[in-house]
Amino acid sequence: QVQLVESGGGLVQAGSSHTLTCLASGRTASISAMGWFRQAPGKEREFVAYIRWNGGTSVYEDSVQGRFTISRDDAKNTMYLQMNSLKPRDTAVYYCAASRYLYNLRAEGSYAAWGRGTQVTVSS
Repeated sequence: QVQLVESGGGLVQAGSSHTLTCLASGRTASISAMGWFRQAPGKEREFVAYIRWNGGTSVYEDSVQGRFTISRDDAKNTMYLQMNSLKPRDTAVYYCAASRYLYNLRAEGSYAAWGRGTQVTVSS
C-alpha cells in the first residue's frame, strides 16, 4: 500500500557527488524506516543504508560509510541518498525501500515496499 519512486540516477564521473531521491506515497503512516539497496551488474542486490523515520538514526554498509549520507524529510515523505567520492564500483541500480519494522533493517526481507530502481553509472 506504499508506493516508492526513485529519481536522480545518471552518468557521473568518479570522485564526484550525486544525490538520489525517493518519494513515498500511499499508506505512508505505516513507514517506520526506509532504506537504500543497490544491485551491481552480475551481482545480487545488497544493503547500502537505512534510516529510522522518527529520530533519523541511520546505519551504513561498510563500503559506503563516510562517503554516503542518508536523510529524510518526513513532511514531504521523501528520502535522499547523498553520494560523495563516487567510485566505479558504486555503479549499480539503486532501489529505495520502506519498512514498517524497526529491526533487521539490513535485510531485504524486512522491507515490503520497493521502488523500481534508478541507474547510477560512475565512469573512471
